[in-house]
Amino acid sequence: MLLASPAISQAPADTLPRPLKPVVAPADTLVRVLPCQGVDRAPVGSILFLGNAVTKERILRVELDFRESDTLAVADIAGRLEANRSRLFNLQLFHAVVVQASCSGGKWLIVFGLQERLYTFPVPIFSLADRNLRSWLDRSDRWRRLDYGVHLVRTNFRGRNEQVSANLQLGFNRKYELFYEAPGLGHYRRLGLGAGVSYYQSHTLDYITLADRLVPFRADESFPIQRFYATAGLRLRHTVQFLTAFDVSYHRERITDSINFYNPVYYLGRTQREYLDLTLTSTRNQRKTFAYPLTGQYAQVSLSHRVFLGGVAPGITTLHLSYSRYLALGHNFYYSIGLSGQTRLARHLAYADSRALGYADLVRGYDEYVIDGRHYGLVQQGVSYALLKPRAIRLGSIDNPKINTIPLAVYLNIFTDAGYVVAPVVPPQNRLPNQLLSSVGLGLHLVTYYDRVFTVEYTLNGLGQTGYFFRAEFPI
Repeated sequence: MLLASPAISQAPADTLPRPLKPVVAPADTLVRVLPCQGVDRAPVGSILFLGNAVTKERILRVELDFRESDTLAVADIAGRLEANRSRLFNLQLFHAVVVQASCSGGKWLIVFGLQERLYTFPVPIFSLADRNLRSWLDRSDRWRRLDYGVHLVRTNFRGRNEQVSANLQLGFNRKYELFYEAPGLGHYRRLGLGAGVSYYQSHTLDYITLADRLVPFRADESFPIQRFYATAGLRLRHTVQFLTAFDVSYHRERITDSINFYNPVYYLGRTQREYLDLTLTSTRNQRKTFAYPLTGQYAQVSLSHRVFLGGVAPGITTLHLSYSRYLALGHNFYYSIGLSGQTRLARHLAYADSRALGYADLVRGYDEYVIDGRHYGLVQQGVSYALLKPRAIRLGSIDNPKINTIPLAVYLNIFTDAGYVVAPVVPPQNRLPNQLLSSVGLGLHLVTYYDRVFTVEYTLNGLGQTGYFFRAEFPI
């Protein structure tokens, strides 16, 4: 795919090497190179960006691993440009990024073409007040368990890749939130910060686990649970693919006397608590595309320590690890594997701090269950086939280029999961802790607008149960 660039098309005819055969990167990239005649290497003369009406140019330049006057070899430049094009695309600020390099006066002229997205999203909230669709359907009062409101996000705030988000959620669960995230500030965009505040209250609280299912307590005239927290932290941003974050958050939580009566270990005999969480997280994201990766790898390590104010409970140290690998098998087949695990160290754990599988991490097919414990491990594997390769559907009736092109890709996926939760003490009603959990299934994945991924899966779990499940994220 050629980049239509005024800077190139208007160059003098005798400076363009038209008789030479272009050096083109692999077919799935958006890179074109017109090399210099008779030389193996050439310095970079100019780097141009086209289409960044909102995004500041310095935000883009800092992502590149070369500058003007750097020397680039003809043999390596296609791969080098593709790596940098991928960095810009994975900022998730653009619908498309293309790049073209040509030789002018013995120097490289490199032009990046960008198509910006919409950056302000007022999204209506109309959601289920449960972990997933299956859990919601199992509730007898499901139609009361709905949330509504508005979620407002401004990405690329001030054209500097910052993000401001706010939530006003009413209904069954009430939430009032405001967050600000700046992944990189200053000239080199290496040091950033994040901050936010949240207040939550709900008419219901899952206060205990029986038969490996959450049991709710509902109070129409009061709120069994109220939570407030404020957070602030620093970001050390090496590249868009490598980020280290340190966060400190203050939490204040309160439950009613009824919750403490029915489950005295919910907060270890207390109805309120305050604590600080100190969390260090390092993320290495080397996936080719972040939304639906087909090649590359991802690793994250998170270490946190919870200190209860007033010494009302022993501290908790938690280590969480995750790693994913993505491989192209050829002939439109792709393989993915994800490993994750958690270990939690504490003398005593409240029920509210004993979450393991069934929350953020899940063995697919066990959606209606939760498995509580101190430690867990999870393995997920899948093989995908591209039924419909990524393509763009253009809406001729809409003039705005930010919304008139719908990207679309469809993948058929077969998968298998396995997980295990270690729980020192297990209530007799629960059978899934300290047991191997496994599942196999078939899924259909739809990848579309603004990195949205929708999946429908048919799964058989280790209990012999089958079911259909819908998700709105990439599973691994």
